Amino acid sequence: MRRSLSTTISQNPWWVVWVPWVFVVLWSGGFAFAKIGLLYAAPLTFLALRYVVLVALLGAIYIVLRPPLPSSARQWWDQIVVGFCIQAVYFVLTYFAFILGVSAGAFGVIISFQPILVALSVGRFADENVSAGRWLGIVCGLAGAVIVIVATSDFDSTSLLGVLASIGALAGMTTGTLYEKRFGSAQHPVSANLIQYAVALIVCAPFALLLEDIRIEWNTEFIVALGYLVIANSLISLTLLLAMIRQGEVSRVSSLFFLVPPTAALFAWALIGETMPPAAWLGMVAAVFGVALAGGMQWRGKASADSKAAR
Repeated sequence: MRRSLSTTISQNPWWVVWVPWVFVVLWSGGFAFAKIGLLYAAPLTFLALRYVVLVALLGAIYIVLRPPLPSSARQWWDQIVVGFCIQAVYFVLTYFAFILGVSAGAFGVIISFQPILVALSVGRFADENVSAGRWLGIVCGLAGAVIVIVATSDFDSTSLLGVLASIGALAGMTTGTLYEKRFGSAQHPVSANLIQYAVALIVCAPFALLLEDIRIEWNTEFIVALGYLVIANSLISLTLLLAMIRQGEVSRVSSLFFLVPPTAALFAWALIGETMPPAAWLGMVAAVFGVALAGGMQWRGKASADSKAAR
């Protein structure tokens, strides 16, 4: 009997230790590579191209492997909703926010509230309780993320419409995370990703065609950036994120997002020369401590506990 990726991860101690770190590193690196790619293509054009490559690649893999598709209309609908919320709403509104003048730092501050919204919602939508200790970790993680972002960012150019777009992106990621935990069913990663990225392409491509001049400056830097965003950021990172959500407590998993702004700032410092002042390093330490306190690096929750009890 074929085991799902999430089942394999939950039963393998090595994966349990390393999956959160792999997710944080690969996801955070996407911000710096996106900045590199945006030097050579308009934002929505770049995003649409990313989805075209993903759909083509996953379509070819699907033809070779022939993995099972969702077996019911409800399972199809679940994949469409998650793809729309996380891939389409989050990423499209992220790029709209950048177009409207929101800096990456200001956007990071807004997205850092995602674990707070998840923690407030899990009792209603995911049947979880958030302990006082985990709340303390969430607050500490948020404080660390804000310190890093404020220390490395300029907020003067942020526009009201850009802030609203950022809040919409936050809502998309939070809704998709909670929906996946509450209603999502285990699907083959190739089938699930193919459906979700096809939905994102259908939503994103018309905006690119209507709002932008479709021109791309092809060079080595652009190809490397696109390749990283396709393979590391989209295929690997998001597959691991959804696997962690299914197998762990969603509030623990979401607390990992506090590590994204500090780690992204570290990537930007290393790859594109953005400065990391002393306060930013202090904030990074606070964010790591907050995530550890919230349990984000020990993401196995009810699902793995039930698995142990069954054994």
